[in-house]
Amino acid sequence: MNPPVFVSLVPVVLLIAAGFIAGHAGWIRPQAIKDLSNLIFLLLTPALLFRTMSRVRVEQLDFKPVAAYFLAVIILFGGTLLVQGFNRRAAVLALANTFSNTVMIGIALVGLMYGPAGLVTLLTLVSVHSLVLLTSATVVLELAVAYEQKQGTSDEVTTAPRHPVVTVLMAVKNSLLHPVPLPIIAGLLFAQTGLVIPAVIDKPLELLANAFGPLALVLVGVTLANTPVGRHWRQALLLSGVKNLLHPLLVFGLCRLLGVGGVPMAVMVVAAALPIGANVFLFSQRYKVAEELTTASVAVSTVLALLTLTLVLLLVGQPV
Repeated sequence: MNPPVFVSLVPVVLLIAAGFIAGHAGWIRPQAIKDLSNLIFLLLTPALLFRTMSRVRVEQLDFKPVAAYFLAVIILFGGTLLVQGFNRRAAVLALANTFSNTVMIGIALVGLMYGPAGLVTLLTLVSVHSLVLLTSATVVLELAVAYEQKQGTSDEVTTAPRHPVVTVLMAVKNSLLHPVPLPIIAGLLFAQTGLVIPAVIDKPLELLANAFGPLALVLVGVTLANTPVGRHWRQALLLSGVKNLLHPLLVFGLCRLLGVGGVPMAVMVVAAALPIGANVFLFSQRYKVAEELTTASVAVSTVLALLTLTLVLLLVGQPV
């Protein structure tokens, strides 16, 4: 392995391993995982995102790499529905194949690998990642519920499907009023004023932001220690292969096709190679489908990412 990739990836592996040991040893109880998650998502994440984007002018943002990323998402999502059929299970698996853990792992890794410039590129994606994917998945799942009920094949979802327009509006609202896109938007708006965060406020924000990476990665390890894989490991391995390898290869090819290179291309490819995000499991719970498989896939994808991310980082080249 080349030294820059090794030096950047080893801290990620060690922090996840430390969390796994802590979780397996019972130092952090399963009941505490939700509290740790709330601490990271509701306090540390907004501090990091707002502080980072409060220095970025809109003209610095480049959405061309993001377009290449979402083009790959459309291909994978649509392809999964074509192969699996139009139903709730297929929609959840399509989301698993395309929804990356861009916050818990992505921000920490990209910050280590590519510095502030790479982080701005990633946060440009993060600002619309959940909004686009979760809104789209919600609409597809609601339509799938309606279709299954019409066909008489739905015996688990008993609530009546909402009108598609209501579904879209609720999904957009829930995606915007969220601790990830909201501070990004607020930080960007603040940056356009030309003002600077006062030092007395900026220093606490910096300390909170610096705490995000280590705690987020430790929490990934703790979660893995408490996640059963069980009999679904073969299917989980297949889903993980699609997410961790096929997704970044598609993004890489589309970036080359669209003329995206350098750090922006590297960040998008790495973002695509990140393991399956936990939101996929929440969707499987909400729609009562493939819950055990999704849980196993998140765990397998995260463990497999220690290998696949190494391969992807070698593919896209040296960090800056």
